[in-house]
Amino acid sequence: MLGLARRLRNAGVVGINSRNRGYIMRRNPRALYRLVDDKLQTKRLAQEAGIAVPELYGVISTVHDARYWDRAIGTHDDFVIKPAHGSGGNGILVIAARRNNRFFKADGIALDAATVEHHIDNVLGGLYSLGGQVDQAIIEYRVQFDPVFKALSYQGVPDIRIVVYRGVPVMSMLRLPTRESDGKANLHQGAVGAGIDLLTGKTTLAVHHNHRIREHPDFGTPIAGWDVPLWQNLLLLAAQCYDIAPLGYLGVDMVLDAELGPLVLELNARPGLSIQIANGRGLRHRLDAVDRVETLPDGAADRVALAKALVGEVSR
Repeated sequence: MLGLARRLRNAGVVGINSRNRGYIMRRNPRALYRLVDDKLQTKRLAQEAGIAVPELYGVISTVHDARYWDRAIGTHDDFVIKPAHGSGGNGILVIAARRNNRFFKADGIALDAATVEHHIDNVLGGLYSLGGQVDQAIIEYRVQFDPVFKALSYQGVPDIRIVVYRGVPVMSMLRLPTRESDGKANLHQGAVGAGIDLLTGKTTLAVHHNHRIREHPDFGTPIAGWDVPLWQNLLLLAAQCYDIAPLGYLGVDMVLDAELGPLVLELNARPGLSIQIANGRGLRHRLDAVDRVETLPDGAADRVALAKALVGEVSR
């Protein structure tokens, strides 16, 4: 056991206690958590900074308003409902189509308006929120699937998670929906995490339920070797998110929309550690490399350039 702990330490693997004490508690002031724990506030901050996010259709704040939820979607036939204070992808309802006052999920399951209203009531009651607090339901644009990842995604949109440390991108992965995850890009619900080479934007290794895999569990498609489009833009967006929410240890979740390009979905003050398994390397060496820089650049583009230089340095 001691030998294993030593090997993990030498490999730079960050455990949950080390993450919490050494990075989250040290680098993330509690006063700033509200900027990322409230997805509605995050969206508004991003819009003010010119950062692209899914369009907001409406916000439901009371049970009374929930009865008239469909007014928010107007003529839109597809949309997403999510809790403003949700966590772990819970409480997100994706509607892919509307026909004859019935609402269809991506898997073809039909819901009536009363069922959607009931879901919103659960969101408002805090069923999916952090700490069970009373919540709001956000209704927004449904991201349009970029066909580049069609062979790697089951009925959902893959997203990109980039961990940003003190404003510098340090590690990234592509999260791929599966049948098990119900088309959602959430690792805890059974999605696949594929490591992304920070320098090239190319997928490398993959993880499913904390076990290394080579192929997508639903399609048998090899996961390594795929180029993530607009990789430089995604790195820049991730670095810019630090400017609107200056948490030292930050997870930035983004998607590639087929028409709109990169969009920021949400920010996370407590990004998980499976990204290390997906990349086959620990975070600590990269975090330490950032800490060794005496003065970090102010500009997001300069921090991206620094990220690539540091990753190249610690990989040698």
